Amino acid sequence: MNNILEYSKKLYGLEGFELKAVSGHDGGRNNVFVCSKNGESKYVLRVSSLGDRSEEEYLAELEFVRFLAENGAPVANVRLSVNSRLLESLAEGDNKIYLSLFDYAKGMLISDNGYRYREGAPLSEYFVNTGKALGKIHRLSKIYAPEHKRNMYFDKYNMEYIDSLICDKYLDLKKAISRRFDEFEALPVKDETFGLVHFDFSDGNYHIDMTNGDITVFDFDNSMYCFYMFDLANLWTHAVGWYRGEKEAKKRKAGMDHYFENVLEGYRSETEVSDEFLSKLPLFIDMVLIENIVDEFECCKREGEELDFEDIEDAAMCLINDIQYAGFFEEQDE
Repeated sequence: MNNILEYSKKLYGLEGFELKAVSGHDGGRNNVFVCSKNGESKYVLRVSSLGDRSEEEYLAELEFVRFLAENGAPVANVRLSVNSRLLESLAEGDNKIYLSLFDYAKGMLISDNGYRYREGAPLSEYFVNTGKALGKIHRLSKIYAPEHKRNMYFDKYNMEYIDSLICDKYLDLKKAISRRFDEFEALPVKDETFGLVHFDFSDGNYHIDMTNGDITVFDFDNSMYCFYMFDLANLWTHAVGWYRGEKEAKKRKAGMDHYFENVLEGYRSETEVSDEFLSKLPLFIDMVLIENIVDEFECCKREGEELDFEDIEDAAMCLINDIQYAGFFEEQDE
């Protein structure tokens, strides 16, 4: 890796920068390094060596990020190499390693601040700002004309793939997933409902400037063509922690309703989402659960490990037993 980092420094003019590895997480696909100079974080270097993405897929992601940044979306822009390329690569044996450099997103993860929002500002401001940031991305996606294209959701997420990935030991789960796919595939695919989305829009993939609440989004590595509503549902699933401490289901419901109303206020200030699709929120939350389950199976397959069912049990039981909203509004046992 040291040779790759030294090569990257020359490619991106990073001489004199300190490159510090970011701790990985389960399911992580890349090696990521924060590039700092004089104690200031300025860039993020991504080293992609897994081999499951093509050069075209990486270019499609980077071109989309650049389009968003150049048109005012709050995203961490991609930087050109000294060769004026968005993407660089080098050979390592029979494999190719892909390199890309991004601006460091101003601010910090809210988790690194103990899930405390900026002092003196209401949480509603934060919720509105997340919706607004996502709305800007989707508004621009609706007019984006790509040179290179990312994959379509249905290219990967279909029952043929699920059958090959998940063994019949989990037949009830596969049947539950199949029911959701039947409903999902029946949704109308139109320019205003379906386009290039982030596909992992959550508080782990944006920084907050705690001086003014501005949000900067990064990590479009999972971006693909899907329903815009998927990003909103994914955001919903990552917000339940704000109200998990409420013992009464009706209070958790009221909290999440308040949360999502604020998100939609920000989102609709930038682009529209129809009442028809909002009524499908429970289905989209289920599709987020399915994506998480698929990711667990893929990680185990990649690592050659047996799945620990406890890792997916809650999500699987919600799907199998038709429990909506990821079970968050079910009465809790005392």
